[in-house]
Amino acid sequence: MIEIYLFINPLGSICYHTEKQILDFVESGSKKIQFRFIPLVNLRTIGDLMKREGIPTTDIKKRNHLFETIFSASLDYKAAQLQGKKKGRHFLLRLQEAVGCHGKAYSKKLVEELIVDTGGDLEMFLEDRESEFVKEAFYSDQQIAREMDIVQHPSAVVYNFSYNKDFGVLVEGKAAMSDIFELCQSPETIYDLLDEDYFNQKNKRQVGTNGHSLHLI
Repeated sequence: MIEIYLFINPLGSICYHTEKQILDFVESGSKKIQFRFIPLVNLRTIGDLMKREGIPTTDIKKRNHLFETIFSASLDYKAAQLQGKKKGRHFLLRLQEAVGCHGKAYSKKLVEELIVDTGGDLEMFLEDRESEFVKEAFYSDQQIAREMDIVQHPSAVVYNFSYNKDFGVLVEGKAAMSDIFELCQSPETIYDLLDEDYFNQKNKRQVGTNGHSLHLI
């Protein structure tokens, strides 16, 4: 069995395309794969987004606006998930497509339209959206990210139990996302290489592979 944890920007186009690739990979393959798309919001992700969009990192007003918007979208996603994982993912993809890919402004109206368009119960969503349970679910996600040393999105942690290894591999950044699929189907020698590096260099958790960033966790 394989487990994939993908840490994402709920409004980002890069994460949208990565999610689509993972969904296509899971649906087209024969391996048993469990996966989670986990919203991530922290000072590093907001700072990275500001740099990517050419916003001065000293602009506190825009920094706060970005944080509040992505935080709000994360709660939207967590609330939508309560109506089923598939509906939650469908809503997430539609939201990212609208805002991240097509440049629509994030708003409560847009969110409500997408909930209805994706077959959700709007009244139930609005009630769940204001609940403490949804906030706690979001904070639980952030705790998972901290425990896995996640600091940017997209980042993914892959556990491939097919090779009887007791560690996951963390891949970070857009350029490294293709490594997810190699880790799901590559021969055991890749894991032997990572395992050997881990034990030989106990204080060094980073492993360079083709210029990408791989970490043992």
